[in-house]
Amino acid sequence: MSVGGGVTRGTAPGSAYGPLGTVLVIIPTYNEAENIKPIVSRVRAAVPEAHVLVADDNSPDGTGKLADELAVVDDHVHVLHRKGKEGLGAAYLAGFRWGIDQGYGVLVEMDADGSHQPEELPRLLTALKGADLVLGSRWIAGGRVVNWPKSREYLSRGGSTYSRFLLDVPLRDVTGGYRAFRKETLLGLGMDEVASQGYCFQVDLAWRAVKAGFHVVEVPITFVERERGDSKMSRDIVVEALWRVTAWGVGSRVRRLAEARRKS
Repeated sequence: MSVGGGVTRGTAPGSAYGPLGTVLVIIPTYNEAENIKPIVSRVRAAVPEAHVLVADDNSPDGTGKLADELAVVDDHVHVLHRKGKEGLGAAYLAGFRWGIDQGYGVLVEMDADGSHQPEELPRLLTALKGADLVLGSRWIAGGRVVNWPKSREYLSRGGSTYSRFLLDVPLRDVTGGYRAFRKETLLGLGMDEVASQGYCFQVDLAWRAVKAGFHVVEVPITFVERERGDSKMSRDIVVEALWRVTAWGVGSRVRRLAEARRKS
């Protein structure tokens, strides 16, 4: 077991746990003008050697311009300007590809609103020294949420439980978005085949990692509800996650049954 969390052990190619390499923290943004400077400052203070990539979806509130200003004065800050709002999953995939092309060894997912505390990033990176993927988990011992209504907590816990059962994924927090990947892990997940967004995107990548045999570790985090700006959570995101996870789970079970019958 890892520090404070759950583990899935695998033998996927590329999981030799070598040196981590340079860290890139990817922060997708859409209308996060109030949050972008504080979150980048906190990342730079928490892990000074890390680089930050702001993946901005052409925010009408000028978030991209503010990020450009940060990049001018700090060579560890970079900005990826995207044409428009295409969803969280697309922003992360673009950031992953940019980071891999630039030679980063570790790619981190982090929200712009402060809900993922940069001060906890060293814990994720320490765990990654002996893993392929580390998930910041709200639902293991030591993890918690702050300032969430019970309805939101039930939705998140229920989504993780539903996904864990249907997809047979031995993880407690399948939908969480605070994650640290080794480059080799991302290269082994078939990123070109990923089309999901939102909660579903996070479930998709975790499931792919487990299926591919990568060593996935959960470490506890404290998730803090945003104080500024508007949440991007929507009914459409929840509905997409529900139907995609159901389809994946049913399809996987059908394939396993068919394979068992062929062998019998």
